[in-house]
Amino acid sequence: MKSKQSWMGRQSKRVLTGIMSLAAIVGTTALAQAPAPQPGAKQEAGNTAVPSSQATTEKAWGILRDGLKEENAEKRAKAVRALGLLTGNLEAEKAAVSALQDKKPTVRVAAATALGSMQAQHANLELEGVLQDSEPAVVLAAANSLLLLHDDVGYDIYYDVLTGERRASKGLIKEQLSTFKDKKKLAELGFEQGIGFIPFAGMGYEAFKTVRKDDSSPVRAAAAKQLARDPNPGTGKALVKATTDKNWSVRAAALEAISQRGDRSLVSAIASALDDVKDEVRFTAAACVAHLSEIPAEKTPAEPAKP
Repeated sequence: MKSKQSWMGRQSKRVLTGIMSLAAIVGTTALAQAPAPQPGAKQEAGNTAVPSSQATTEKAWGILRDGLKEENAEKRAKAVRALGLLTGNLEAEKAAVSALQDKKPTVRVAAATALGSMQAQHANLELEGVLQDSEPAVVLAAANSLLLLHDDVGYDIYYDVLTGERRASKGLIKEQLSTFKDKKKLAELGFEQGIGFIPFAGMGYEAFKTVRKDDSSPVRAAAAKQLARDPNPGTGKALVKATTDKNWSVRAAALEAISQRGDRSLVSAIASALDDVKDEVRFTAAACVAHLSEIPAEKTPAEPAKP
């Protein structure tokens, strides 16, 4: 009996092994006969080919070039301003320089701003030429970029804006200076342009909350802060005078600039600001005096004016 069961067991194993072998052969044959994917055939969802790096770059430049040729001035300005991200790119620099001649002031502002952002070291002469632009907003944008490019000519413009007085041959022309002396026009410039091309002077929410459409102080305050690194000794005197301005934001900005200049000799001249009625001014004055008092008396960081 056992012999018969053993024989049946061996037969079952042979049958099972045969079935498995046959299945393997059928599967292999079917795989071999399956058609190969044809070149260019669409892939199933989830297997989409990733675009090449070159194709992506070409698409990006195509968008920028099209934007620079837009009929809509606002769109042109946006495309030009974006060029500022392309540091060291010759095509971007040439495009921004070309845009300095655009018929729309908003585009010229964007071009001047972009050249500073991209550190276009070869665009100084073009930006200096823009200082004679008929639009004050364009002039300020160019002045800011010149400072970013370590061109001290930009300081002359900010001095003119803060004091209302022309300082140098490359400062504002008569018509431009009259605009900056006119507080209403200056206020309109700051309000309409949002003084986005110059640092606001870091006065916080309180300043923004109190700014009115007829208020010229934001532009003058920003000009004061831009003069912090101006090597001309006469600028120190102008900033001290600004610490007594009737507008608190200008006073605070001037004190901040004086602190950054690091001229200890100005401590006595700004001592009265420690009693200012405005908290922001009083605290800024206190920090300024404390900082300058720590500087060795023999150290005079302000450099002599360049000839």
